[in-house]
Amino acid sequence: MTILSSFVRRASSAFNGYPTYSRLLVICTLSGGGLVAYSESQSEVGTPAVEPDQKEWKKKRVVVLGTGWAGTSFLKDLDVSSYDVQVVSPRNYFAFTPLLPSVTCGTVEARSIAEPVRNIIKKRNGEIEFLEAECVKIDAANQKVFFKSNIDNNLVGPRDFSLEYDYLVIAVGAQVNTFNTPGVLENCHFLKELEDAQKIRRTVIDCFEKAVLPGLSEEERKTNLHFVIVGGGPTGVEFAAELHDFIQEDLINLYPLVRDLVRITLVQSGDHILNTFDERISTFAETKFQRDGIEVLTGCRVVNVSDKEITMKIKSTGEVCSVPHGLVLWSTGLGTRPVIKDFMEQIGQNNRRVLATNEWLRVKGCENVYALGDCATIDQRKIMEDVATIFEAADKDKSGTLTVEEFQDVIDDILIRYPQLELYLKRMRLSNVADLLKDPQGNDRTEVDIEGFKLALCNVDTQMKSLPATAQVAAQQGAYLSRCFNRRQQSQEHPEGPRRFRGHGRHRFLPFQYKHFGQFAPLGGEQAAAELPGDWVSMGHSTQWLWYSVYASKQVSWRSRALVVSDWTRRFIFGRDSSRI
Repeated sequence: MTILSSFVRRASSAFNGYPTYSRLLVICTLSGGGLVAYSESQSEVGTPAVEPDQKEWKKKRVVVLGTGWAGTSFLKDLDVSSYDVQVVSPRNYFAFTPLLPSVTCGTVEARSIAEPVRNIIKKRNGEIEFLEAECVKIDAANQKVFFKSNIDNNLVGPRDFSLEYDYLVIAVGAQVNTFNTPGVLENCHFLKELEDAQKIRRTVIDCFEKAVLPGLSEEERKTNLHFVIVGGGPTGVEFAAELHDFIQEDLINLYPLVRDLVRITLVQSGDHILNTFDERISTFAETKFQRDGIEVLTGCRVVNVSDKEITMKIKSTGEVCSVPHGLVLWSTGLGTRPVIKDFMEQIGQNNRRVLATNEWLRVKGCENVYALGDCATIDQRKIMEDVATIFEAADKDKSGTLTVEEFQDVIDDILIRYPQLELYLKRMRLSNVADLLKDPQGNDRTEVDIEGFKLALCNVDTQMKSLPATAQVAAQQGAYLSRCFNRRQQSQEHPEGPRRFRGHGRHRFLPFQYKHFGQFAPLGGEQAAAELPGDWVSMGHSTQWLWYSVYASKQVSWRSRALVVSDWTRRFIFGRDSSRI
């Protein structure tokens, strides 16, 4: 049974699938004496519950791998009365990963952004079972998953076990991509997990404590206090900004002997940092870093990292140079976890970088396996693969030509099934889909044949883009898939999804569509940049306060929300904690 035949006929045309909630943030600061309030409320029509006496079917077992953004979002919205749900993850908490750079410097404490998974699932009346273990193998042929407990102490009992599933939801995330650069795994820090942030925090303090010991030369002190960040994406830039503020606002007052020896270097292989943001934000960030004394090296590729030096190659000249370091943070992209690589080989996807799913998030080649978040990518279907069947479906009078009216009759289904068409229309600044059928000179045509139709759509697939590996994407995918599961057991009286251009009938559910709500880039000094929908770019102090409000409101519980706001307030009043704990 495929996901399409499993889903019911109703589909929601609005992808706002967030649970009902109401959020209020009040941030009080001593310096500003101001008050910032943020409130947000959304609601979704609930799914009618099925009475127990109506259930003549056995509950299907759903196994969820991972408790990150995708997995947690799926669990929060899932109607567990219809399923037997088991969650397995090597960590028993959910971490608010966008604040990991703040943890590295003590701006926010680690426990403040960690919410125990059992706190989240206990609200479901104990109907979700959680197991702390690591997935080591997925056997899709036998619908079984194998695990190994990551508890290494002397407690009795076996460490290995397996679970069978009817539906498997893979949300294990990704690991850091080292690009096979020598020395990276041995000598670099990463920033993917909460434990990584805590380790970085201890190392930063160690660098300063080592630098003030007697008997060191000035060159040795400079080496210990040279912090190198490899990767100019959001994580690397935010860590550089947090580290600069930590040093300038707190550490140089505690270590006055070395206040002039600290150096922060950001290495980027591309021409600009934050190259996924608007060009205005990238330029603003580079200018601010230059003003703050953070050295930005663009067009440099790291070729080797030793315990004392980092070796780089300058792309423009081919020159190779080495610089000493005290700490190196590697933040250059995402790689596939070993268990996912093994699974991809089983199902014939070994030539891909990540798991490929269809638009309904079902893994290609597997009937009842779904993949969300950083471990997967949606393999959007090309419109040119179906152009002949689209033409045939639209040509109702079978005349061999397509009129504008006939094309407009199917355009709504086409836009849903092939979202790249809408992107193409925006890029070409076409106000009406009928403009696609104009002749090469731009003149209107009353009808077009199959060859002209192919010519009109031949460039549409150039707008196909992979979704970014962000928390926002993962959370929306989790909420979407939970809605699909919730409606799986309902009656067949719901409206149908877009028509099938290959085959007959219609799809039973609308495909996943990502809605971008914008992105932030904190740049230190109580300044941030934001790129929001509608080509709106905001930069400066006011944007930092917007960042505070949004990030506090997006915490998964009032407990973590209160702790994060408390940490920010404590930092404003007392500064950051410089202890090694």
